Amino acid sequence: MKTQLVFFSIIISIITTKIQAQNRTIVNAVQSEISDNLDLRAISSIFGESNNLQDFERRLNDPNLQISNLDLNNDNQVDYLRVIEYVKNRIHVIVIQSVLGRDLFQDIATIELEKDNYNRVHLQVVGDPYIYGQNYIYEPIYYNTPLIYATFWSINYNPYRSIWGWNYYPNYYYSWNTFPVYRYKSNINIYINQYNTYTYVSNRRSTQAEYFYNSRRMNGYEKQYPNYSFSKRNTQFENRHLLDQRRYFDKNSRKEVNYSQNRNQKVNSEKINETNKTAYQNKIDDSRINSRQTNQPQRVYSQIKTDNSRVNSNQRNESPKFSNKNRNENLKSDSNKRKDSRSDISYSSRNENRR
Repeated sequence: MKTQLVFFSIIISIITTKIQAQNRTIVNAVQSEISDNLDLRAISSIFGESNNLQDFERRLNDPNLQISNLDLNNDNQVDYLRVIEYVKNRIHVIVIQSVLGRDLFQDIATIELEKDNYNRVHLQVVGDPYIYGQNYIYEPIYYNTPLIYATFWSINYNPYRSIWGWNYYPNYYYSWNTFPVYRYKSNINIYINQYNTYTYVSNRRSTQAEYFYNSRRMNGYEKQYPNYSFSKRNTQFENRHLLDQRRYFDKNSRKEVNYSQNRNQKVNSEKINETNKTAYQNKIDDSRINSRQTNQPQRVYSQIKTDNSRVNSNQRNESPKFSNKNRNENLKSDSNKRKDSRSDISYSSRNENRR
């Protein structure tokens, strides 16, 4: 009996842990910003490079490109995006839908094309208001006319409608796990053709396309989570463009603060180094002065000693000369005296002889 109780308690604890983990996963998914996971500029770019809508759908779901990072049904796998087209007169509305379950779809964005009376094609990529907010629109300007344009206004044109759905996918497709937004952004920038121009606008060109599309819009995810629209997630911003501007401003403000802090740190460091350098230089100068003052008496004493030695040497050298001179003079004087005495003697002897 005790064994059964222990067994049941272990099972209950495991089930409780799994439920808590699932709840945490759902909360984390709800807290993320949906619009960060599919860039409409990338949609515009690959649309201009596609041969037809079937090729466009393949590019959207290519596991090697990973254009999308959307996971609306929280299964930790990127949702398959199917393409549906509606045509009325000279207007084509191409809808990108996220497949969330059996007969459960959520529109993500639309590509609206209209040819005017001068045969000029106007194209706008419009984000769904639930995902991106109101009037989030890009107008791409392609550096080359896309080949896909030639297919839309051909004779006997049939609108494209994807045959793929939940658990029924093409052979090239396999699901992949979602990854962090920063990785998605670094990846998606590779596939945005920089030769094109992507201009943000806040108004639709064709009111007929908007009216024509609204009656066919699919919003299965919005019905499940009505309180999780963009306007509820971001109450201060009308759409994703304004949110990006605020993020850009905050990012630059943080950079400016970091730059100011680093600059102040650098200035303080330079001041400290200059102070240390000055103190070190003063210390060297003082040591040099002290060394000079210490060596000066020794140099004076040495000079005096040298001068004295020179004087003594001169005196020693001059003394013999002086003594020899005196000796010579004395000898000379004695010789003169002897001569005088001799002369006197001879003179006296001569006088006596005369007598």
